[in-house]
Amino acid sequence: MKRLPDSFVKQWVYDDIGQTAPEVSLHQLDKETIHCVLTFELEQTIQQDDWQMRLEPAFLPHFHWAPHLTPTSRHVMDQHCFRSPALIVHDDTKTLMLIPDLDLITKDADARWYMDLDAPNNQLVLGMSRTRVSEHVLFEKVNGASYPSGTIRFGFYLKMADHDQAGLNPWRSLLQFLWDRWGHAQFGQSIREEVRLDSYVRHAYDWAFRNWKDTVWQEFEWDGRNVGAPVFIADVSQSPNYPGVPNERESRSIWNQAWFSSLRSAQGIYRYGMEQNDPELVRKARLMKELALAAPQRGGFFPAVIATEMKRVMVDGQQVNRSGSWAFAYWGNSNRNPVDPWGAIAAAPYHVLDMSWTALLMLRWHDELEPDPRLMAYAARYADALVALQDGKGYFPAWLDQDTLAPLDILRESPETSLSVTFLLKLHQLRPDSKYMEAAEQALKVVIQEIVPTGRWEDFETYWSCCGYGRDELPGNKVARNNMFKQCNFSMFWTAEALYHMYKTNGDKRYMIVGQRVLDEMLMTQASWQPPYLYVDVVGGFGVMNCDGEWNDARQSLFAELILQYGVELDQKEYIERGLAALQASFVMMYCPENEKTKEQWERAYPFFNEKDYGFMMENYGHDGVVDEEGRGMGTFTIFDWGNGAAAEAYLRIKDRLGQTLKERYGYDITY
Repeated sequence: MKRLPDSFVKQWVYDDIGQTAPEVSLHQLDKETIHCVLTFELEQTIQQDDWQMRLEPAFLPHFHWAPHLTPTSRHVMDQHCFRSPALIVHDDTKTLMLIPDLDLITKDADARWYMDLDAPNNQLVLGMSRTRVSEHVLFEKVNGASYPSGTIRFGFYLKMADHDQAGLNPWRSLLQFLWDRWGHAQFGQSIREEVRLDSYVRHAYDWAFRNWKDTVWQEFEWDGRNVGAPVFIADVSQSPNYPGVPNERESRSIWNQAWFSSLRSAQGIYRYGMEQNDPELVRKARLMKELALAAPQRGGFFPAVIATEMKRVMVDGQQVNRSGSWAFAYWGNSNRNPVDPWGAIAAAPYHVLDMSWTALLMLRWHDELEPDPRLMAYAARYADALVALQDGKGYFPAWLDQDTLAPLDILRESPETSLSVTFLLKLHQLRPDSKYMEAAEQALKVVIQEIVPTGRWEDFETYWSCCGYGRDELPGNKVARNNMFKQCNFSMFWTAEALYHMYKTNGDKRYMIVGQRVLDEMLMTQASWQPPYLYVDVVGGFGVMNCDGEWNDARQSLFAELILQYGVELDQKEYIERGLAALQASFVMMYCPENEKTKEQWERAYPFFNEKDYGFMMENYGHDGVVDEEGRGMGTFTIFDWGNGAAAEAYLRIKDRLGQTLKERYGYDITY
């Protein structure tokens, strides 16, 4: 085969390395897939800042997709963000996908692989260069790359389709290709070698309630009732083995928020306590439930965070953070918000998303664990207030002014709406009421019409977490050079979940069709392979957004059940494997003997770690876009509710709800 099909590719050019042209090999793998390898035989080391191959489609796409943003010609998608890497474009009839040949990426090459998508000039680019991180987290090319003498190989796969299905779901065939070629075998190897997941659960709870209990477990009286929960965040310096002065990273607090959900973690503790006949764990879980119920409702709405004041103090000549007593605690909301990003919890606006998530968890506790009429009453009061917020199009607002409870304009029409749909459907299931069902249907309809087709996956995390790129000018607008919104996979998850539950409620298969499309878009942020240049296991783990650097993010513990539910409903083995891989990845960042590679990285970063720290678990890996063999990328803290406690809850919930099905139908035994 001498050339790429001109019905799909108008022009394809590639650079030499120095004065050496490549030998080009093209092979047709099937009617839709071509494999290309460019081989350079270098007689000496070549200094060359950049090498590229550029492909121009033979049509004008209106849809573009890439795993990362490149807002200017300086920017590239460094191999650090190659989780399920591809460039995708399509018009009304043709779809073109460009996939790097991951087998050819080596561990220590001086020139790193990258991708770029230039939508205005209709160019798909693969290349090699040195890069640096700019902002949080974008990548830019820098000078200085070199290529050693000998053989240099670079390759890609080109997938082409001219049928409607590719346009309806442009990710399905690509995900299957990636999993068949790389993920399936690597997942199979991990399944054969995997230790029992319940050993990780023991580490998580031993860490929180035994070895680190003085730091983690908080128990106090609030408004005449006993309450308790693990602390929001624990810093590495609070280890019982730390040789210096401990420091608190953020104020001592407890959250019931979309990420950090104490009530979610409590359900894992309750399940494990009942399973192990451990009344003390059950008691702790119930205290966590009591704390959620203690959040004061105001017109049905309620705060998400209870916190203490923190001050800077001198200890042994060192200035550190110290939090005050729970006797002087106060209620507030997440400071990851547009009013005062990373500002005061006490002044933060109410977040509808957080309230809907907590209310949904209340209903799940009542339905799945033990009946508690107080949970139903609390959730119903909130539901009535929520329905009254819905606008004429169907959206629920993102934030409410703390004083007036009026909706704020920012993200007033967003896919955060989808989580409220799932909550209302659950309440309708337990307490049928047409107003809940009608509100859910109207909300999901507008999300399907306005969010899904354009990929407008904007939520609180997209702009008001650690990645502030575009915070002021991008909400509601695409990055022009990529023809893509800044996107977060959290809102993809909420939408795929709402579509699944709407299908299960009314049986309309159209919801599953759209739901699978959204799920697959989310799965493009899952690691479908094990890069040789990462130092922990990542297959099945998730990133976050198209402008960040995380691998193995804690959200995979939340996503795993939904992926498995789609897998069971559609009887699709790939989803079953991806869901189980996500569940496994939920524990990979834990410091413990079972994770040999991770344990080595933790001990290189923090040599004082020992068995008293087993269970410590950072929420992700490579957060800043850079890793190395000496422990860079390992992070500095554990969030029980977005890390070890969340992973434990996910495993225990999946084991209870899907364990037998996975064992009997698919041969995967997680029930032990």
